[in-house]
Amino acid sequence: MKYLCLIYYDEKNLDALPPGTTEAIMNECFTYSDELRENGHYIAAEALHPVQTATTLRLRHGKVSTTDGPFAETKEQLGGFYLIEARDLNEVIELVSKTPCARAGGAIEVWPIAEPPG
Repeated sequence: MKYLCLIYYDEKNLDALPPGTTEAIMNECFTYSDELRENGHYIAAEALHPVQTATTLRLRHGKVSTTDGPFAETKEQLGGFYLIEARDLNEVIELVSKTPCARAGGAIEVWPIAEPPG
């Protein structure tokens, strides 16, 4: 089964880390992705640009409107994702609990992917 794992963290906390710490965490994330690949769990993963680069789109009555930033203001921002293949929720939790993002004070939201019928 496929799972989308959304990685949230407080950008202010990340910006406040000592020099080189963010790079070290990113390198750990690359190593983690390599381990997922080697074990057959990796489908995709990407980091996102900072929250101020996001745009929210709405379509109402045939008209498109856009606003700067994400839809909701939160303490933590969406910073990236993993798309993982796992047997079940227990396995994906075990896998994702090893990501450096989880240890770096972030939160990870796990969503099962709805497979098309048939």
